[in-house]
Amino acid sequence: MINLTINNTAVSVPEGTTILEAARANGIYIPTLCYDKAVEVYGACGLCVVEAEGIPKLLRSCSAKVSEGMVVNTESERVVRSRKVAMELLMSAHDGDCVAPCQLNCPAHTDCQGYVGLIANGEYDAALKLIKSKIPLPASIGRVCPHPCEKSCRRRNVEAPINIAQLKAFAGDMDLKKDSYIPECKPSSGKRVAVIGGGPAGLSAAYHLTIMGHEVTVFDMMEKMGGMLRFGIPQYRLPKEVLDKELAIIEKMGVAFKNNVKLGVDFTIESLKAEYDAVIAAVGAWRSSPMRVPGEELEGVYGGIDFLRGVIKHNAPDIGEKVAICGGGNTAMDACRTAVRLGAKEVYVVYRRTRSEMPADELEIDEAEEEGVIYKFLTNPISFNGEDGKVKSITLQVMELGEPDASGRRRPVPVEGKTEEIAVDSVILAIGQKLVAEDVKELKLNERGNIEADPDFFSTSMEGVFAIGDATNKGASIAIEAIGEGDRCAKAVDAYLYGQAFDARVPYVSKRDEASIDYSDREKKQRLTAKVLPAEVRRKSFDEVSLGFTEEEAKAEADRCLECGCREYYKCKLLSVARLYDIHPERFAGVMPQRYTHDENAFIERNTAKCILCGLCVRSCREVMDIHAIGLMGRGFTTEVSPAFALPLDQTKCNNCGLCVELCPTGALTEKSCLAKQVPLDEVYSEETVEIGGKEASVLVSRYDGKVIRVIPNDEVSRNAGLSREALAKLVK
Repeated sequence: MINLTINNTAVSVPEGTTILEAARANGIYIPTLCYDKAVEVYGACGLCVVEAEGIPKLLRSCSAKVSEGMVVNTESERVVRSRKVAMELLMSAHDGDCVAPCQLNCPAHTDCQGYVGLIANGEYDAALKLIKSKIPLPASIGRVCPHPCEKSCRRRNVEAPINIAQLKAFAGDMDLKKDSYIPECKPSSGKRVAVIGGGPAGLSAAYHLTIMGHEVTVFDMMEKMGGMLRFGIPQYRLPKEVLDKELAIIEKMGVAFKNNVKLGVDFTIESLKAEYDAVIAAVGAWRSSPMRVPGEELEGVYGGIDFLRGVIKHNAPDIGEKVAICGGGNTAMDACRTAVRLGAKEVYVVYRRTRSEMPADELEIDEAEEEGVIYKFLTNPISFNGEDGKVKSITLQVMELGEPDASGRRRPVPVEGKTEEIAVDSVILAIGQKLVAEDVKELKLNERGNIEADPDFFSTSMEGVFAIGDATNKGASIAIEAIGEGDRCAKAVDAYLYGQAFDARVPYVSKRDEASIDYSDREKKQRLTAKVLPAEVRRKSFDEVSLGFTEEEAKAEADRCLECGCREYYKCKLLSVARLYDIHPERFAGVMPQRYTHDENAFIERNTAKCILCGLCVRSCREVMDIHAIGLMGRGFTTEVSPAFALPLDQTKCNNCGLCVELCPTGALTEKSCLAKQVPLDEVYSEETVEIGGKEASVLVSRYDGKVIRVIPNDEVSRNAGLSREALAKLVK
């Protein structure tokens, strides 16, 4: 036996053992991507390096043998630096997406590709559960979300993005038609959390904290929960019956709702701190932003949020027959379409830029126009004119577009001496909303007048008090962003309650170079949008405009997805090692050595662009299977793994054993479907029963020349056992 020290731990191993084997035998992790016991040592990835006292160079632990008295450090500064460079080099030549761009651009980081794919396969329950791992109100949010995910959908480069938001609403609606899914919650932690504000941010935080096992109470000043989802979104876009059903599910989970209680009147943050272990302020932005235009104080000039809230609470103001809405966002669209439904005969939208620069959803802009709304583009109010204290007209400054501003849009500039005047009975200012600062006077505010909260940990100026949503930092934003903050804040609060550190770093992911992607082989398929009520019908009532997807429409629309994200994401060894270190592969950016191509047969899909040349597939095919179906072709930077003469796998000796897929540390080789049901299962795998922990378990077994070459878990027992492929194989007779 050889005695040595690894990371200050004395170990004893047989002579001839490698440092890597010695470390693993003693529970010490050393990363490697090219090593497997089934094949000869290769040493290609360079990640398993360690430092040994008295030896000037770093050692590759997969091949270096132990010696008596050796002192090894597997995580020295020099070792980590070397691994970072090795990972950066590997990732700089790895052309693949870990996750789809839609997910990356979703503020809640929802797995859009995942649930869209499940809907395409008719697996609606699974899609709903995946959505609700991030979003507690999918049917509601699917109706109102401005879908930033779709702005990054690569299908737009073929014809049009996937209708992700309506698919989310579809999954939510399917769930509400039956006994709705209620997430399982952890056992009680004994910790209590108070959430101030029952809008999207507060509800999201309460939802996730409850799942974590904490007791949560939500306090809200309004008569019902929902925040701006209830009091800022019109009924025709979000029926409150849908919102109520989703809120009832959150209550069934155990969240306590306390309504008609106002911060600063019925309780204070300090009083909640005395009763609860943590407090989250999610008070929202309930004050309409002023335009600071002369005449703004006239009767008949309303704030957009105030106007919408009044209508929803059945206390609509008398707006008359001629109404002007100032603004170009979704609140402006909600206001103008609501004005139409209240009976206004002339409804104008005044916007200082052009139609193409309006931030509102394009569908909303089009539907408002169908309902009779008149757009006054490139105009800006310079005064509201009145008689006897009531507004009678607006003077508009005619604008033109100049140079781009910080947002990238061309800046509107006045056309000297050019104005116009329109007669109005009322004006609605829909240019934004802000925090009611006096409500949160216990907390420190920033220069914008919003709560100052740490952008990563959501902590405020008071210990144990966190803040999220429209009331914080930059101010009001979209509901899905508030929901995302609620999720992340819940994780931060959970760590705080247990006295643990909270890692707020954004996990590393690989992204493809968008400019290099070729879409020429993609079949064009028309984007589907849910049918809507005819304009002449919908402008006369507050009935929901959208009729939603049918199952056939939802499946067809979901089937358009290009599946950009990697199917191996959750088990990718390359990514798991990359996330151990703060890497910057862009330092070595250049031409990708291998093209992004698909070579597949009925069982295995190859994508050489994701290959890191670890050689595991080539060596296992040669050394374990003695088949030699694939090899390393070329030399130097452009080397690639390929069948001989670049033949398809089907034209080689490949027997589809799947060993190469099992060993591949990236998504370069992925399994299709004997499992994809394109070929009868028993042609390659047989279903067999083994015993694991006293229970019967189903596994799929592949044999070659009488030998077991691969075992795949096939039921919950075998999947949850966490056994290695070698351990599973030993159980097979």
